[in-house]
Amino acid sequence: MKLSAMIGFLAALPSALALWPIPRTLTQGTSNTQAALVTISVQGNSSPVVTSAISRYQKLINGESFVAPADYKRGIVKTAGSLSCLTVTIKSADETLGLHTDESYTLDVPVNGTATLKAQSPYGVVRGLETFSQLVTGNGYSKAILNTPIHIEDSPVYPHRGLSFDTSRNFYSVNSILRILDAMAYNKMNTFHWHVVDAHSWPIESKSIPGLHQKGAYSSSMTYYYADVKRIIQYAKERGIRVIPEFDVPGHTYIVGQTKPEIMSCTNKLPNWDHFAAEPPSGQLNIAKPESIEFTNTIISEYTKLFPDNVFHLGGDEVNRNCWTEDPDVQKYLAAHPGEDVESLLVNFYTKVHDYLETTGKTAYTWEETLFHSKYVPNNSTILQVWIDQASVQKAVAQGYRVVSSSYDAYYLDCGHGAWLPNWDGNSWCDPFKTWMHVYNYDVAANITDPAQKKLILGTEVALWSEQSDEHVIDGRLWPRASAMAETAWSGKMDASGHVRTTGEVASRLHEQRYRMVGRGINAEPMQPLWCARNPGACNLP
Repeated sequence: MKLSAMIGFLAALPSALALWPIPRTLTQGTSNTQAALVTISVQGNSSPVVTSAISRYQKLINGESFVAPADYKRGIVKTAGSLSCLTVTIKSADETLGLHTDESYTLDVPVNGTATLKAQSPYGVVRGLETFSQLVTGNGYSKAILNTPIHIEDSPVYPHRGLSFDTSRNFYSVNSILRILDAMAYNKMNTFHWHVVDAHSWPIESKSIPGLHQKGAYSSSMTYYYADVKRIIQYAKERGIRVIPEFDVPGHTYIVGQTKPEIMSCTNKLPNWDHFAAEPPSGQLNIAKPESIEFTNTIISEYTKLFPDNVFHLGGDEVNRNCWTEDPDVQKYLAAHPGEDVESLLVNFYTKVHDYLETTGKTAYTWEETLFHSKYVPNNSTILQVWIDQASVQKAVAQGYRVVSSSYDAYYLDCGHGAWLPNWDGNSWCDPFKTWMHVYNYDVAANITDPAQKKLILGTEVALWSEQSDEHVIDGRLWPRASAMAETAWSGKMDASGHVRTTGEVASRLHEQRYRMVGRGINAEPMQPLWCARNPGACNLP
């Protein structure tokens, strides 16, 4: 007899139903199927992404023998049939990756015979293969899929499910970034927002202005050369992950002054750096100089060619007006141009830079201050990344802008480690630590009732700023907390019946996902003592 259940009921169940993120719809039976050695093949259309994914997942599925913590006493289950093959079909082999990419898939696993995975695009295949891999569990010296037959129909709620990742403050090796991309794929995340440069270093090769990386990287070995960048982009693409670069202007640019001091303002002002910047070292592009715009457009011209995604992030956050009002060159310019002020100069800078980006065919992505903290009015095609508070989401969609939320109160995963300034024994500005429960409970669409405005919400991004992180600690900083965001962005906050999933309901599934990631080489931090993971619900607060 079959048991049909929608995802609200599935959320609390372990074993075969402990998928992460939870599918939109899943129907299961009561039999178990042997899956000792699975061959994956494609029928009809294929593509390099599909070929790569099949090879990767066939090796993964046949190589791991994972048993969930909650199933540690399960023993060997009896199987009623066997499965040796998964057949994949796709409607289109188009590998275009963007906001409109179709990631949907349908997966059928019979009691006996051949499983089938059907998708509209290669990236639906990637998502479906991850789901299939999570269904396979160790069963003594063999493997099994429990509760067959299984039918899954799945697709994401939001098209943008990302990680904003800072590689300027501390350097991360290429291999550590590839490992992050693996973990993102295990959680069906699809956007790597690469905050590649900042005030502290310029770790990416520049062919147009070589001095930027030659003088701005921490060392030649701490530099992402073109070959490294292309490798990361290709690796991400094979996992259905876009790479969106951010080159933050006009603030956070101290490092530019190591090569172009003539276009800078308030460079490394000490000891009162806090009068000019959010953190040391201070330094912003001098917006009174046309050469600053020429520099920025040169950077845009170069890196829009290197990064193929059709979205390009221009930063625009945390500009400090003191940096310009106290700059002698800016003061001299304003004295010679009555009627102009710092705000009009900033509007001119944003206008020239955004207009130039538009000529490259790219869509502008920018931090919310570009709209809310200046007089510049971006084109409505601009995507706003909001982070200051929940009201920012509401304000942005009310003005017709598409939005990605990285609300610091929920999604800044670097917070909670105290101050990093050595002469101040206090909290960081964004403490406390954001628990996975706090991440999971965030609702990007809260208090937005207009359906047209809800459609402007593209999704969410957790963020990891690297003042206190590098590749030696990064896995535990990100996972499984980023997994919590990944489910709410893929599956939404509620099931088809309108029930809002709770952290108590989903904890057992996230435990399983965390231990699965550890088995796959991701050093995700533990959520609770192992005893709690083995006894779902026993550690809940009464």
